Amino acid sequence: MIALLQRVSSASVSVAGRELAAIGRGLMVLVGVERGDAAGQAARLAERLVAYRVFADGDGRMNLDVRAIGGELLLVPQFTLAADTRRGNRPSFTPAADAQQGETLFVAFEQAVRARYPQVSTGKFGADMQVRLCNDGPVTFWLQVRPDDAP
Repeated sequence: MIALLQRVSSASVSVAGRELAAIGRGLMVLVGVERGDAAGQAARLAERLVAYRVFADGDGRMNLDVRAIGGELLLVPQFTLAADTRRGNRPSFTPAADAQQGETLFVAFEQAVRARYPQVSTGKFGADMQVRLCNDGPVTFWLQVRPDDAP
């Protein structure tokens, strides 16, 4: 599983002109599911995400996680993160999980994140979403948990 997290001062997601979710300071996280991913990866990725220290402490160092600053999380499913872009000029989505598995694991990931920190909003799986954000920094990190990384 893949999480592209961005430290934001604000972020929102809309579908068909209707805002579904909005957050203030925190993390906007694009989530991709690959073929072969399982619930263990969702749990491990949730654990890493919530504990990932990307917010400045009193000395200006990235030592605080989202919980420490009382921030919010916006989780947005994005299957294109799993694309194979190594060749040609068109991405291949063969590595991406099918829609059913992707949705199941996105929901498992959301639940695992909520179990660790309740300030969570989400986009809508399978929808054509418009995402707005103000990246703070900019600070962006790629987290990935492969099958052999999960317990």
